Amino acid sequence: MQLLSNSLTDQAPILEKFAFATINPDTHVSLASNINPHLAWKGAPEGTRSFAIVCVDPDAPSAADDVNRDDREVPADLPRVDFYHWTLFNIPAEQSEIREGSHCNKVTPKGKPGPAAPDGQRHGLNDYTGWFAGDADMEGQYFGYDGPCPPWNDSIVHRYVFTVYALDVPALPEEKDLSGAALAEQIKSHSLDQASLTVSYTLNPRLAQG
Repeated sequence: MQLLSNSLTDQAPILEKFAFATINPDTHVSLASNINPHLAWKGAPEGTRSFAIVCVDPDAPSAADDVNRDDREVPADLPRVDFYHWTLFNIPAEQSEIREGSHCNKVTPKGKPGPAAPDGQRHGLNDYTGWFAGDADMEGQYFGYDGPCPPWNDSIVHRYVFTVYALDVPALPEEKDLSGAALAEQIKSHSLDQASLTVSYTLNPRLAQG
């Protein structure tokens, strides 16, 4: 399989319009356009009955102690964990493209509805659901796509891996756990083939200037 995009260039920085936040020299960050990127795929194997898309940041800090602190950076040697930005599944086997902005075109404080997605597809919860828990202005359930917003003081540039999976079932059994991690495991268990694009993003001005 091959994953293509008019929005993303493999192994290059993602554009700000696809991010959740952008650098603001006065306040560290400002909310960005948060548009889902265009994705297209080809070369699915025989027996493909549906597709799924997963976007994950494998570079999220495993501990939040140093996150977004003026007096320090998140150390590069801190163990990293997955942060899921998007899970989309039950994409029909005859479909081969997701249009730019078709699943998200802004930041929505306090969450986004789901799991119903356009054209009868389904969205999982992304990890902003947990990240914003306890934040009176932002907390809620975030279904679907929300773009990059790495800590603005992280000492490493984050990677964002977009993967399309060809699945051997027309629809995934819908479990109670709609988290990105749970859905990704379920998707992988039905995968016949996959293809990925990896992009990068930082909100650390020191790294952005480099």
